[in-house]
Amino acid sequence: MHGLTALDLARIQFGFTVSFHILFPAITIGLACFLAFLEARWLQTRDTVYRTLYQFWIKIFSLNFGMGVVSGLVMAYEFGTNWSGFSQFAGGVTGPLLTYEVLTAFFLEAGFLGVMLFGWNRVGPGLHFFSTVMVALGTMISSTWILASNSWMHTPAGYVIVAGKVVPTDWLEVIFNPSFPYRLAHMVIAALLSTALFVAASSAWQLLHGRAVPAARKMLSLAMWMVLVTAPIQAMVGDAHGLNTLEHQPAKIAALEGHWNTAAKDDKNGFPLIVFGIPDMEREETRYAIEIPRLGSLILTHTLDGQIRGLKDFPTEDRPNATVLFFTFRTMVGLGVAMIGFGLLGWILRRNGALYRSRAFLRLAVAMGPTGLIALLAGWMTTEIGRQPWVVYGLLRTRDAVSAHAAGPVALSLALFVVVYFVCFGVGIRYMLKLASAGPAPDAHPHEAPSYGPGSVVPAAIAAASEPHAMARHGRRDS
Repeated sequence: MHGLTALDLARIQFGFTVSFHILFPAITIGLACFLAFLEARWLQTRDTVYRTLYQFWIKIFSLNFGMGVVSGLVMAYEFGTNWSGFSQFAGGVTGPLLTYEVLTAFFLEAGFLGVMLFGWNRVGPGLHFFSTVMVALGTMISSTWILASNSWMHTPAGYVIVAGKVVPTDWLEVIFNPSFPYRLAHMVIAALLSTALFVAASSAWQLLHGRAVPAARKMLSLAMWMVLVTAPIQAMVGDAHGLNTLEHQPAKIAALEGHWNTAAKDDKNGFPLIVFGIPDMEREETRYAIEIPRLGSLILTHTLDGQIRGLKDFPTEDRPNATVLFFTFRTMVGLGVAMIGFGLLGWILRRNGALYRSRAFLRLAVAMGPTGLIALLAGWMTTEIGRQPWVVYGLLRTRDAVSAHAAGPVALSLALFVVVYFVCFGVGIRYMLKLASAGPAPDAHPHEAPSYGPGSVVPAAIAAASEPHAMARHGRRDS
């Protein structure tokens, strides 16, 4: 870490912790909705396969929930320790928004999570289903407040600045700031799509290893329907999000496109899509560019001759790092296209009766398992790195938001975080993958409801989440 400043180290530390954390809320959101669907189908059909799947996935949900709690709690403290300038400047907006998360999502989850995990044999089926739905709703509400806070940092609205601090003047404008609807939709769909790919990989692994129980087939079927539906929708939402970003953060769009020069007003040739290249921030050009004429105009302006501002049109100190953004954006988009193709392939095989028999497809499903989370991380990096050099876009620069620390203490805490995170969460993730690969046991007692004995992972996960303040943070993803 030689040569890195306290600002550099604080950014790396927050990026590291939030990159680890964001994976868990995404799966939590998706699995909570999946569990609500499974229980609804169980109540509607009394088909024991749905109950078996509920019993199986609630174990993974509870373990994932516990890791999300612990990893999210760290970031709440980082705001005070590493980013006190940001807290002092924008706390009048972000503080209340995160408090609303506690007062809404936290109370829903705290009130119903125990019933959902332990109440199958202790409460009526209606109350248990209601509890599952409330927990799923809580994850959505948590995402809403977190995304409202994060989106405000990108497109601030409804405020005035008094004595160097942000003072909210219209909370509806603060919450429903210009980028909020697009970011919320993009994140929620990403969570559902990532979870569907995870479920598909789990079921495909079981089928490949000869565990062709009805539950594994049902899992794969449900997951592939979700991929087929959500992947194209995510592409359309991403397109709308891109147009919104072009309006409010044009420098970010220029950077992720590797676009340097602003065309003359009378230029009707449009601008190309650079499929591959290496943006060079010092030489102010994209080297080794492979271009498709006019396609950039078609994608970003929906016309063949539309133009956008190039990076040279912005002051050097206001330019995000195009070298990084160019590749994170293409990673996200490339994986998104692969997901659409994967969903279509599954649909074709379903129509031909080969969805569960094609070993090549099942191997592909296993390989596609982590792609949703990889794309989510790439998208998050594109969004947050593209906001630089601002923490609150156009209002507060990152260098002015960091606490007055020497580099040494920040480097030490970063090193400790790296060791602890890889050890603790590495073990947790490995155990979660082991559960997912094992699959549900065949339902030998179709008339018995699932229960969680002393050997279950649920009590351990809940013990880890017993701190109320921690539970309120499991959905945090702002930066």
